[in-house]
Amino acid sequence: MATPQLSVPDQIRQLEDARKLVLGNTSYYSQVLRATIPIIGPSSQVEFRRWGADFLAETFATPAIPPGQKETLSLIVLKTLQLLVEDPNQDILVLRSVIQTAASIYPLAFRWIINNSYDKDTWEHMTAIKTRILQIWDTAPPTIQICCIKFAQRVVLAQTQSINPEPRRGDLLDISLLMIPQNHPILDAPKLEAEATGLLDRMLGILQDNSSEALIVDATLNTLSVLVRNRPATSNRILNTVLNFNPLKLANSPITPKTKVLVKSMEKTTRMLLMHLSRRNPQNPQIGRIQQYIERLMRSRAEIFDEGSRKRALVEHADGLDAKRQRTGTAPPPPQLEITPLKPGSHTLADVFTFTTNDGLKRFNVGDNVPAPLAARISVTTIARIDPQLLDRAIQGVRDRLKVLYEVSQEPVNPETVPLDVEEDDDDYEPDFYAAEDTEQILNKLDSSPAGERNELEKPILGGLTLPTFRLPPPPTLNPEQAAKVGQGSIMRVLGTMRTLEDPAIKKAKAGMNRLAASSYDRDSWITIITRLATRANAGLDDVADEDEDNKAISSTTRLSDSIREQLFNYVLEDFRKRIEVGVSWLSEEWYNDKVQQQFASPSSVSRNIPVHYEKWALRLLDGFIPYLHSQDKVLTRFLSELPELTPAVFSRVKTLCRDPDLVNLALTTLYYLVMLRPPVRDLALDVIQDIWSDYEDARPIAAKYLQRWRPGFLEAAQQAVPGGEAPVGAGATAVVT
Repeated sequence: MATPQLSVPDQIRQLEDARKLVLGNTSYYSQVLRATIPIIGPSSQVEFRRWGADFLAETFATPAIPPGQKETLSLIVLKTLQLLVEDPNQDILVLRSVIQTAASIYPLAFRWIINNSYDKDTWEHMTAIKTRILQIWDTAPPTIQICCIKFAQRVVLAQTQSINPEPRRGDLLDISLLMIPQNHPILDAPKLEAEATGLLDRMLGILQDNSSEALIVDATLNTLSVLVRNRPATSNRILNTVLNFNPLKLANSPITPKTKVLVKSMEKTTRMLLMHLSRRNPQNPQIGRIQQYIERLMRSRAEIFDEGSRKRALVEHADGLDAKRQRTGTAPPPPQLEITPLKPGSHTLADVFTFTTNDGLKRFNVGDNVPAPLAARISVTTIARIDPQLLDRAIQGVRDRLKVLYEVSQEPVNPETVPLDVEEDDDDYEPDFYAAEDTEQILNKLDSSPAGERNELEKPILGGLTLPTFRLPPPPTLNPEQAAKVGQGSIMRVLGTMRTLEDPAIKKAKAGMNRLAASSYDRDSWITIITRLATRANAGLDDVADEDEDNKAISSTTRLSDSIREQLFNYVLEDFRKRIEVGVSWLSEEWYNDKVQQQFASPSSVSRNIPVHYEKWALRLLDGFIPYLHSQDKVLTRFLSELPELTPAVFSRVKTLCRDPDLVNLALTTLYYLVMLRPPVRDLALDVIQDIWSDYEDARPIAAKYLQRWRPGFLEAAQQAVPGGEAPVGAGATAVVT
């Protein structure tokens, strides 16, 4: 059974779906173009050709596709474009989009032929398209002529010399004659440049003839600024032509509304072009001439178009008598605003602000009939033009009405005289009316009513325009576990912000431990805030008395500072080579906090367990990045040299590096750096070097060189203690860490 043929609207809808697909992902352009080329060919229906021409124009004009990909895609569509543009009975809308596509493709095809001189067919297709467009330029409708002018501009740009000295390495979109190599088999640079000069003269001929076609003149002027900016060799010719052009020539004829619009359009476009050129190149030698032209143009425009706004000249009478001023009646006073009092009974807020008595205006709903932006503009314009006295009177009328309503709502209600809202002459109506209850009866009724009904009765009644007081409900209480979870989420968001901040190009000098945590919003400020939240925020709260074991167990489960430390640890290890400064800043804060806490706890008479965090997290960081070090790595040396305190446990981690023969030099170089530049830990570092000399034979040559200078007695004692070829006694068994 044959598949039913889809209608034209359904097929256009499918093509639109394909267009939306490529707009979302440009990688599908090649597949969609190859699939749609047979559908939009010259023999297709005009609806398909219109859609296809618009799609091609959009494809090659979008900046989302790289120039290299556009160059490849242009080879697919050139043949189809040639067939469409050469059809003498082609639809105007199709022809317009095809010429726009050709204007975008011409520089791409030009560059393709420069780099691929063997592809003569592509250049023949492009040349045929160019020839056809230039043939129909003068005889086509204005909408087609505008596209032809744009195409001519792209041809002139491609076939003239650029200001870029190295076009092959510069902007990919700046394609010029300088890219053509010598002895090119297809492209002849002198002929192409002569053709471009002829096209430029053809474009400027529209201005030289003082054409009255405003659309063509505006299109030509709008294309000239790009030529002046990118091809300075053409600037003098273009400027001379524009300065000799008179956009007000059409005003010499009888001025009709259409003529007035055309003249204003050409004058404004010419003036904007010259002002743009003068601002862009203030050093232009013709800047004075441009300024004079602009001033003369504005003066002429004012003389032509402002004539109607001037006062009427005095008309002389034939008899020579002085004309008498005509008697005019007194101007009618502005309409007075009549504010009527509100009728008794309940009223809405709209009734309070309504002064009109027209029932039709009262029933008119602005929100349903007038769009909000239009209503806002009308309101602003009306308020700006309204008489201030009239506005004050209206505001006072609203205030008086609100005051009357408030006074009515405050009057006490007499249950004996309250009206029954029954017309006196309505004899047929017999309401079920009971005598009004007094206060005691109402209270007794409330006491005997159920609790749910009583609550309903106790709800405030919104009378008149008064509103009840609204209070936000109190926030729910958080238990320690929930508070810790919320705090962890906040820290994770701050760390996510830090990942997006790049390191500053200019490194600032660090302010030390007393720096302000929030002096700016850069990466260093966030690091300071987080490290101090982990170390100082709960200082003194984590330590508990020795005898209070229950509190210690409870606090250890809900400690926020440890979770912050864990996240900081993971953040540093994600990219430890770039974030080693974060680790040093964090550990410096930990060391400072430990010292301060120990100092404050020492005079106390109560025995307290002060947690120490510095050594624990320093060892964890070392254990985290040591497995990823290589022989040329300098992170370890930098890390150890900037830590505030080096303990024997830290040196033991460095010693483990010597298990890998490739890292022996790294470990000993780091230790020797500490010996030279950190005298307080010199003895500890030398003790570790002795242990390495004793335990690792591969490290003895380098270690002996360092020990020979700083501890020559150790080497002499070790050599004397080793008889013959026996293995030396390990110094690690007798070394004392100080």
